[in-house]
Amino acid sequence: MSDTILIFPCSGIGKAFGTISRDATYEVVEELRKGETDTNCLSLLVAGDKEASQSVKSHRCISVDGCPNGCAKKTLETSDAKLVASLSVMDVLRENRKLKPKDVTILDEDGRKLSRLLAEKIASKVDELNQKEVVS
Repeated sequence: MSDTILIFPCSGIGKAFGTISRDATYEVVEELRKGETDTNCLSLLVAGDKEASQSVKSHRCISVDGCPNGCAKKTLETSDAKLVASLSVMDVLRENRKLKPKDVTILDEDGRKLSRLLAEKIASKVDELNQKEVVS
């Protein structure tokens, strides 16, 4: 089995797309790819936490951004992380324009659907990365 892939979701508190990013990450870590993935607090990297900084340098990382600002991706890049993939809620939203989440703290039906679609994309990316590692 490959080493754990760390998934870093957006920290956009109070934003529907940040909530979707985090919810999708937890679904992957706790259910879809349990044992293959883990997550950590993006804010720890921003604050310069040594353990978090060492972790992103020694594990493959995926960023999951809620908005076009790409803060999760940028934070990982500036932390010299092993960033192997970057996903965005906005990309999933563009592919599913009929879904329009409204609540920012508790996901409504459309928010849950977007979260599930994003979780499936993250899980597929994990599978792809682990397959490449096996083939290499």
